[in-house]
Amino acid sequence: MKDIGYTIDLPYGKLDISGDESAGFRPFQLLVSSIAVCSGGVFRNILDKKRISYKSINIEADVVRNEANVNEVTAVYLTFVIEGAQANVEKLEKALQLATKNCPIVQSVNKSINITETIKII
Repeated sequence: MKDIGYTIDLPYGKLDISGDESAGFRPFQLLVSSIAVCSGGVFRNILDKKRISYKSINIEADVVRNEANVNEVTAVYLTFVIEGAQANVEKLEKALQLATKNCPIVQSVNKSINITETIKII
């Protein structure tokens, strides 16, 4: 434990976590990044299996928190920004729906956090 947070030793290195953003990642940031990266990884695997090529995928996240109730995370909005996709938006949305159903992190939290995922093609 640090004075204003915690350090966790993991196989790939140390992770600093703190309520003070200047001293490490805030817990809600780790929650949101876990949701985004898990869903994004499953989505990428599905695209690869379906042989849908793309140049890059970036994920933008917006978070809604309930300040009246311990500042809980109530909603996460993820936008998957796909560059150079070799498929129409309908195929990409279908793949994203499949990713949502198969992402263990999304399935772990979706009963308490509203998760909305959308596609943006550039």
